[in-house]
Formats: sequence, C-alpha cells, structure tokens
Amino acid sequence: MAAPQNYLAVIKVVGIGGGGVNAVNRMIEEGLKGVEFIAINTDAQALLMSDADVKLDVGRELTRGLGAGANPDVGRKAAEDHREEIEEVLKGADMVFVTAGEGGGTGTGGAPVVANVARSLGALTIGVVTRPFSFEGKRRAMQAEAGIETLRDEVDTLIVIPNDRLLSISDRQVSVLDAFKAADQVLLSGVQGITDLITTPGLINLDFADVKSVMSGAGSALMGIGSARGDDRSVAAAEMAISSPLLEASIDGAHGVLLSISGGSDLGLFEINEAAQLVSNAAAPDANIIFGAVIDDALGDEVRVTVIAAGFDEGRPSKPAPEQEGKRIPPPPRPVPPPPSNPIPSRVGRSDALGSPHAPGQSVAQAAAAPVQPAAPASGSERRPADAEAAHSAQAASGDDSAGRADAPEGTASGTADASSAGADGRRPEEDARPPAPRTSAEQSATRVHAGESDSASAVTGPRRRPVVFDEDDDLDVPDFLK
Repeated sequence: MAAPQNYLAVIKVVGIGGGGVNAVNRMIEEGLKGVEFIAINTDAQALLMSDADVKLDVGRELTRGLGAGANPDVGRKAAEDHREEIEEVLKGADMVFVTAGEGGGTGTGGAPVVANVARSLGALTIGVVTRPFSFEGKRRAMQAEAGIETLRDEVDTLIVIPNDRLLSISDRQVSVLDAFKAADQVLLSGVQGITDLITTPGLINLDFADVKSVMSGAGSALMGIGSARGDDRSVAAAEMAISSPLLEASIDGAHGVLLSISGGSDLGLFEINEAAQLVSNAAAPDANIIFGAVIDDALGDEVRVTVIAAGFDEGRPSKPAPEQEGKRIPPPPRPVPPPPSNPIPSRVGRSDALGSPHAPGQSVAQAAAAPVQPAAPASGSERRPADAEAAHSAQAASGDDSAGRADAPEGTASGTADASSAGADGRRPEEDARPPAPRTSAEQSATRVHAGESDSASAVTGPRRRPVVFDEDDDLDVPDFLK
C-alpha cells in the first residue's frame, strides 16, 4: 500500500540576524499558522531567546558567537561557512521567506546566501526586509542599500519596507521600542498576507500555484496594508492599502497583484468584489489579480486588506511623486495682499466761512457722516460754532450777533455746510461721545467732500484749498491727488 502523500505546501520562514530573528519571534507571538520558523544568527545569546522551531548558530569559529559587529562581510562569510547546514534545514520547502533587518552585519551579509540556497533547492523564495530608520546613521543606510541590491538578485520577489515610513503612521510620542515592534508587525503582515491565502480556507480559496504564478521571478514587489470598519469598509480598506505610506512607489504598472481580504463571518461577496475592482483599476490593465478572502471572527466588524504588487516592467516599480516619498515640500508662498485703498491716514483741518483756519477737527469720514441740519432763517439766536466765536472774539465782545449768522441768504445750504464742516472743536464735549446719526442719501450728496473741499461751501465762498494734516491714527480714505 502506497504511503499517504502530503499535498500541503511547505512554507518556511527564515529570520536571519537580529532584526530577522525578532521578526520571527513576533510572528510566533501572533500565532502565524501553517509555517515552520527558522532562526539564524551569529549572536548566540540572542539566538537562545528565540522561540523558533529551528535555531542555527552560524560563524561559531569566526565570531565565537559574539555577533558580526555590523560588518556585512563577516555575516556573509559566516553564512557561507555553514551553507550545508542551511541547506539541510531548508530541504523540502515549497516556499521560503527570508526576512532580515538591512543595515547590520549578519542580516545584510547572510540573507543573500540563505536566499541563494533556498532558490537552488527549487523553492519559491521571497525576501521581506526592512530599510533602517534615518536615525540609525548614514553608514547603516549605505550598507542596507548594498545589501538590498545583492539580495534582489537572489530572490524571486523582494519586498522592502522603509522603516521611516512607519513614523508617518505613528504617534509623536512613540518610543524606540514600539517603533521597532511596529517594523516587526509590518514584516508579519507581509508574510501573513501571502501565507493565509494558501493555508487558511476562506470564501475564495487559493493554492500555492496561484501565488507562484504571481511571485515567481517577479523582481521587486510592493506591499500595502489597510483596515476599516463601518460603511464601505472594504473599499476604504482597499484605498488605504494602495495608498499606504509603506509603499515606496506606486502600484501603477504592476502585472501581478496578490489581494488578501480578511474579515468576520459577515464579510460579503460584494464587498470583496468592490475591493478587488478598486485594486484592479490601480494596476496595469492586463494585470493578473489573484485575490482571496479569509474569515477570521476575531476581527469582528473590521475588514483588513493586504495588497502585494509585483511584475513591474524592468523589474522595478516606478518612483512616486515627491510627496509620496514622504519628503516635506515647502508650502507655496502666500499671496501678497493688495495695498489698502487708504495707505495714508489723514485729518483735514476745516476753516469757517470767513476763511480763518482753525485747529484740526473731526476727520473727513466723520464730517461726511455728521447729520445735516436744515437751513434756518437768520436770527439773533443762531450762533457760530465755538471756533468761529474764538476767531471773531472782538465781534462777540461787542454783542454783534449778526456776525454769527449764515453768510448765505435764507434757504441756501451754506450755513449747513459750515456747520457740518466745522469739526470736533465746534461741538460740545457731550456731543463728541455720541456716534453720528445716519443720514439719507440726499443729505449725503449735499455734503459730499471732494479733495479737501465741500460742494456746499464752494457754492457761497468759491473753491478754496484747506490745509491737510496727516495723522497716524486715522484710517480714512484719501483723495486720489494725495496718494
């Protein structure tokens, strides 16, 4: 009788170096199922703390278990010295994930060696690595770039997660420990988004061949994650995934897309269709969209969407616009406001009907807003304002009341114009405190002021210029000839 065959895909996740082993520990804590975990490190002490199924201490003779000292050459040589042991633990795998934190020694130098071994064994090899934070220094960043380029040639698909992008989705009070935990969580999401499609039964199930058709020889890949609740949750989560800050470039032009949708038991088929349609519109027109739905009651009413886009022309996704790269673009200069219509404040000193100048009185606008009194018949009771009385003190002393009468005949507006243009000095103190009363349009036209003159005054005495005094505290309109 033939022995029963195991038709399940064998998936192994290899964490190499400090960052890779920490990511593996995080996946184990979160309960990632259906995979075998392997931890490889040159630091024996850190390796002892790992919960991985298989632990491989490399570079025992080279580093004596003390680590690679952030030297990629040491990490590469340590992995090569133990190539046969790496081969042994990877045998039989259909899919191998190589995860590491780029920029250090063991992960940067050893990950390409592990990927080369896995691919030589016929396994679909996917690299999921992080680019270091900016605060880790330029040297680490340069080593990371060199390690990523080397690893790209050794894997079928490479997903690079920039740690700096995590800062844009983190609180400003986030600690360093939480920041690195967030990076491990993203590595977990990248691996889980692919493995769940294969290992977890769902509404729409996929097999290993579906995933391989998209990921095999795909080159660089992009990963985005989104989640949402409430109305249109699947569409909102899909939009968040394809515009995720974790994406180093746009998914436009991707010829292969893996779409994983996870939700509770109430996840509907139409919700899956809407999310898939949204992602399909963002990819190339002829893209191969492989999507699956996973039911996880622990999510409740939350829908989680993971998008992995691969198969770009020339093996690289196109770079995004500058604002998508997280660079701060200086805001455009604010428009300069137009100059005010009255840049020069002024105060016009008025004179009485006899032409004698007096001290600066009320402003032009105040004079224009002052109520207009109807012309009264000439009588002894009508008196000139206080400033006129001061100018004609001799006449006032002799009791000549006729000097205070209007110069114009009865029925003209000259007396009214003189009264309206007399200024604040001609008012009683209690009148200055009261606001001017509103006037009708006819009254306004009767006392319109032009270029320092009043029409009503010129009707009797002829046009004459009045002295103009400028005051900083006056915000009034100024005639055109003064501008």
